[in-house]
Amino acid sequence: MDTNQITFREAVIQDLDRIVFMLSDDVLGSKREQYQQPLPESYITAFQSIAADPNNELIVACSGEEIIGVQQITFTPFINHRGGWRATIEGVRTASKVRGKGVGSLLIQWAIERSKERGCHMVQLTTDKKRPEALKFYEKLGFKASHEGLKMQL
Repeated sequence: MDTNQITFREAVIQDLDRIVFMLSDDVLGSKREQYQQPLPESYITAFQSIAADPNNELIVACSGEEIIGVQQITFTPFINHRGGWRATIEGVRTASKVRGKGVGSLLIQWAIERSKERGCHMVQLTTDKKRPEALKFYEKLGFKASHEGLKMQL
């Protein structure tokens, strides 16, 4: 795969089917996502909320017309760090046929550059503890496990 030919853009509603398919196309995603036709309304509602929020961007990576990756970036102002902004990267996924070929690295590098453009002083993300290879991947890109993250399912 020629990674020099990969482009990035904001997702449009017509991309949603492919995005949900990619999110569901791995061991953990298949347990928490619901890819079916038609897509559950919850995905459409979430997409519309993200698209309407100037501090959220759903970004797709494309090889030609084909979507081969996705990530969501949320920009958040904080009162600490002198009122600075942070970017949070979520929902990173590449198409199964391109995993291990550099697309994920390009997605994250693109998000870092976008975060700089938005004036963020920090980029943060989480990865499931059941994905040790993902932790190594992010550390290789310069991320550090500096905090202990906690979550509560509601």
